[in-house]
Amino acid sequence: MLRRRITPLQAIGINMGMMVGVGPFITIPDFLKTLGGPQAMVGWVVGALIAMADGLVWSELAAAFPGSGGTLHFYDAVYRNSAWGRLLKFLFVWQFLFSGPLELASGAIGIGRYSAFLWHGLRQPVLRLPGGMVVDGMQLVAALAVLGLVALAYRRIEVAGRLMLVLWGGMLVTVGCIIVAGLTRFDAALLTDLPPEAGSIDGRFAFQLGAAVAIALYDYLGYYQVCYLGDEVVEPARTLPRAILVSAAVVAAIYLVMNVSILGVLPWREAMASEHIASDFMLRRFGPAAATGITALILWTAAASLFAGILSYSRIPYAAARTGLFFDAFGATHPRGQFPHRSLLVIGAASLLGCLFPLTVVIEALLTSRILIQFVGQIATVFFIRSRPELRSRLSFRMPLFPVPALIALAGWMFVFGTTRLETIAYGVASLAAGGLAYAFWSRSRSHEPGRAGRDRVG
Repeated sequence: MLRRRITPLQAIGINMGMMVGVGPFITIPDFLKTLGGPQAMVGWVVGALIAMADGLVWSELAAAFPGSGGTLHFYDAVYRNSAWGRLLKFLFVWQFLFSGPLELASGAIGIGRYSAFLWHGLRQPVLRLPGGMVVDGMQLVAALAVLGLVALAYRRIEVAGRLMLVLWGGMLVTVGCIIVAGLTRFDAALLTDLPPEAGSIDGRFAFQLGAAVAIALYDYLGYYQVCYLGDEVVEPARTLPRAILVSAAVVAAIYLVMNVSILGVLPWREAMASEHIASDFMLRRFGPAAATGITALILWTAAASLFAGILSYSRIPYAAARTGLFFDAFGATHPRGQFPHRSLLVIGAASLLGCLFPLTVVIEALLTSRILIQFVGQIATVFFIRSRPELRSRLSFRMPLFPVPALIALAGWMFVFGTTRLETIAYGVASLAAGGLAYAFWSRSRSHEPGRAGRDRVG
């Protein structure tokens, strides 16, 4: 049995650690490019609105059905072993097996990039793989970061939870330094230095705004992270909704203030061209020593995010195995530490492979493959629960003003999906179609045994 050792404070730390990783420090330049100036800040606001609305969806589901696995657990609790339920669960695991590790890989890639600010030689090729793929020093550092944090997560959950608080503390110091440094030398004129085309709304505006919101939502991902560890959370029906909503609100405020702080010191045209925006910001503000210091703190923050992701995402294959939807071996827990060690190692290995791909490819792939089956699917599930009295009675937490927040979240996710590049949309749809074919093959080749779902295996 998994142990309930994650406290409310640790739950918030896991969520915020995943949200405020290296993401905003590597995506701000691309974010500014989407709308060509500081007016792109509207993307942060829209993204925050969608994240808060979607956080209410997660809160309803997590409070009603607390358990490990997040979306997989929600689908299993609501749809059980129905044909529709089996398909949803299978497709979620299918997309997660590459979208989850890709999200983790994006954080590791950020670690590699900021490491190159300290050691410029990391930009040089260090390894040539079969097939002609060249690995540079930044990718090697990213891979080593994954290996090191998997080793840290390979222990009892109460120990991992305490480590998460230490890493979370480093994250708060990082963003605090940037915010204070910016607000104490803030120049409002830099934020009002808009390009001539800033006020125009033409045929391209929706796609530009969609690209900005997509980056913002990528940076917000993680407000629900502790839901993947529900079986290990103290008083989950109370702790999970609070952790979700507190994390989303606090990080939304942090991002907004941090972006304003940076753009009030570093002109946006310079920021757009920066590869290490936080380091360049501190270099402008205080000089090389400060830039080196903030780079070290960002690496700490990135490690906190990556650690939170590895810790929670390793529970997905474990939960899938326990519901009879994945290989039984992944449902095992460590004989002494009582954590899902095999799932942890598999997710770590897949994340390691993701470090070999460009960051933009990684971000686009993980979002398009995840939106329909996870975020849109969960919103539909909330409406389904509300229509069934026997399920509606389980709702210990109910979003205010229902269905408005759910509809806002739905419109937001579909807006991001619909304004993505056509080839990326095709990739997302094709991955789900392939998952449907894989499900048809899997369902014919394996007989379902209802008695398998609830067993806890050790060894």
